[in-house]
Amino acid sequence: MSYQLIFTETYLKHAKKFAKKHPELKQQYLKTLQILELNPYHPSLRLHKLSGRLEGVYSISINLSYRITIEFLIEDKQIIPINIGTHQTVYR
Repeated sequence: MSYQLIFTETYLKHAKKFAKKHPELKQQYLKTLQILELNPYHPSLRLHKLSGRLEGVYSISINLSYRITIEFLIEDKQIIPINIGTHQTVYR
């Protein structure tokens, strides 16, 4: 019962920049994506719905400092990552 991750060109650009800035987080980032694909409700991801300007978007945690914002299409079992970075970066 896994989900499909769909990566847009925009997200891939964000992820590439993030990887260059934080090479030490590569394994943790990849593990986060694996967990997300298998079970987006896994407690370690701390999945939560955003409000305000980002209403309809969800956020998951890579660790306490870094997040990935996602579109979460439950019916189609698709997850579309939107942005990656610090709390301040992804929520602006």
